[in-house]
Amino acid sequence: MSLYQLQDSTAIVTGGSSGIGLACVELLLEAGAAVAFCGRDEDRLRSVEAALRQRFPEARLLARVCNVLDADSVNAFAAASLAALGPASVLINNAGQGRVSTFADTTDSAWTEELNLKFFSVINPVRAFKAQLQGEPDAAIVCVNSLLASQPEPHMVATSAARAGVMNLVRSMATEFAVDGIRVNGILIGLVESGQWRRRFEAREERELDWSQWTARLAQQKHIPLGRLGLPIEAARAILFLASPLSAYTTGSHIDVSGGLSRHA
Repeated sequence: MSLYQLQDSTAIVTGGSSGIGLACVELLLEAGAAVAFCGRDEDRLRSVEAALRQRFPEARLLARVCNVLDADSVNAFAAASLAALGPASVLINNAGQGRVSTFADTTDSAWTEELNLKFFSVINPVRAFKAQLQGEPDAAIVCVNSLLASQPEPHMVATSAARAGVMNLVRSMATEFAVDGIRVNGILIGLVESGQWRRRFEAREERELDWSQWTARLAQQKHIPLGRLGLPIEAARAILFLASPLSAYTTGSHIDVSGGLSRHA
């Protein structure tokens, strides 16, 4: 039996076709959960789905194209998941990316876009799946957030502000949803290996550096005590803990997954 006790659970993962989201899907399937995941890129979604079905031939799995900023699209995803896999007991909100900009060069439209992305990538899925969650035992929502929520950076002013708001939202939902038996928690990630960092690596000027050397130097420049970037699977393990009954008495909290980058207790 899996340590995480998710054999009878149905888990939802947004942004599940790459990175941390995909790592979550894989861990959930390994733990025996039924999993519905979504993404915006249909070609990538179908490629990932095929690979997962080959690796987990007995899995109960649903992959669906969905834009989490479109309420109708998310509602359709929720209905499809319910029909295929039954009511959800776990919701992992993992959509979003960072915006590099300072206060001086962030336009009104950029502020609106960033705040809309960070908030409604959580709000829309929670609205769509909450009725399913509140009828399930051990129901849990986990939001993937950034260390920027508590440790803002001036070159990412809009993202930092939005991330702080989402951290507050998690705490507010945890308090409100407790009466419905739904726990709400999050993780705060630092620098984690991703397609974005891979693209920066490919565009590097120092061609003599390989990936491990380049990321080690980046970690040194960023003052990460563990001396490296995090792995998607390491963030996913923290998410899985918060999604499982192992954290049954934890709500309104965040786990720091930043390799010691946080300067705050």
